[in-house]
Amino acid sequence: MALSLASWVPLILLLTLIQVEGDATIGANVIRLNTMDDDGPYAHHHDHHMHQHHVHDHHPSSASSSSSSSKNQTDPRLMVFFMLQDLKVGQIMSIHFPNRHISPSHLLSKHEADSIPFSVAELPNLLSLFSISQGSPRAKAMESTLEECESKPIKGETKRCATSLESVHEFAQDIFGSNTRVKTLTTTHLKNPPSGLLQNYKVIAIPENIPSPKLVACHTLPYPYAVFYCHSQEGENKVFMVSLEGEDGDVIEALSVCHMDTSQWNRNHASFSVLGVEPGTTSVCHFFPSDHFVMIPSFATM
Repeated sequence: MALSLASWVPLILLLTLIQVEGDATIGANVIRLNTMDDDGPYAHHHDHHMHQHHVHDHHPSSASSSSSSSKNQTDPRLMVFFMLQDLKVGQIMSIHFPNRHISPSHLLSKHEADSIPFSVAELPNLLSLFSISQGSPRAKAMESTLEECESKPIKGETKRCATSLESVHEFAQDIFGSNTRVKTLTTTHLKNPPSGLLQNYKVIAIPENIPSPKLVACHTLPYPYAVFYCHSQEGENKVFMVSLEGEDGDVIEALSVCHMDTSQWNRNHASFSVLGVEPGTTSVCHFFPSDHFVMIPSFATM
């Protein structure tokens, strides 16, 4: 079921070919998977809630919302949000870029992925298939991912959980049109690997925003194999590649997206707590870790 290491490099090349037919700039660091065994199962179960905040929090619920809101203010992993007016050369930002590891065996072909059930209803069978104990942190992470993937999109959003690179490509074609050539953007650490620690970064350059009437953002979710939560949201978005220099000497070409209309987002979305704002009152921007990526039409040049 899992792909061999020998298949890894061809699959990275496959992503370049099938997604953009020659125009992609995606690198190996894009496929750094948010699997459940890189930093320990509990870390990634908790990290899944960070990803829910990236994807606009479709189903936060119950009494936990108020307690999680207070935690959001201090959790360093939520320090990725900012407002557009704060994006200027010389600005110092406290940002967390997670350190994740490449796990080639977790990337499946479409044929392999499609042969495995992917639903909450099949969770008991899936736990047995992957030898994961019921009630364990890994089981809870799987359940959260499946629930997120089965949740209804927010107003104006089109989404799909892609379990293979081919499925990512198919979703991009649905959004942009089958004849549209696509460019893939991601965060790249130019000097040091990401430390995984919260630290201050100085904005050293900001190219003009990349005009794109449509974009597809893909976020990895914790699962025994690669699952990409890909979605496209109606409304104005601005895409920036921001040059950052960290306190530890790290230099990053950081992908960021600014959502200009957040009126449809859940008010428990972590960004509002971090920034101290309300839905629909201001833009919300966020940096992407290196295992997430954005696809835009290739005619949208920098």
